[in-house]
Amino acid sequence: MTASSDFQIRPVLPGEHEALGDVSIRSYLEGGLLLGGLDDPYAPNLRDVSLRAASATVLVAVEREGAVGESSGPALLGGVTLAFHGSPMAQLAGPGEAEIRMLAVDPAAQGRGVGSALAKACVAGARADAGTKRVVLCSQQAMTTAHRVYTRLGFERAPDLDWYPLPDVLLWGFRLDL
Repeated sequence: MTASSDFQIRPVLPGEHEALGDVSIRSYLEGGLLLGGLDDPYAPNLRDVSLRAASATVLVAVEREGAVGESSGPALLGGVTLAFHGSPMAQLAGPGEAEIRMLAVDPAAQGRGVGSALAKACVAGARADAGTKRVVLCSQQAMTTAHRVYTRLGFERAPDLDWYPLPDVLLWGFRLDL
């Protein structure tokens, strides 16, 4: 699907669901984004990749063939969910919109452009759908690195999409018109 010099972006394989769940948990946990630690109410959503893949597009970043350390297959570096309007995975997406959710990069792979590549692949996937005119997403205020990625891709802050999944957690909305 999408490739860089050392990794590629492609749809998740069923055999990678557990590994992506683990990467997602590790990414959010080490990033301080699971406020309740492993007991955070969002943790089961991050871990259940099979549920995500049943009603949305789940993409992964994996080491390119021949990369160092892939004795048991290519290393999974991160993943993301792209949900179109009507999907049970879409929280914000209305008619004509797609939504980026659960973008996670293994902490050991951060700084390599994996998150940017995953987000770009979602935008490309949304553009490929003729009925999709906008991409939306929400992000914790503390995710400043992610905010820079989204801004570079042309997303704008959309305060009208801000919402509270929990009383003390405000998620910021972003949108990109295609």
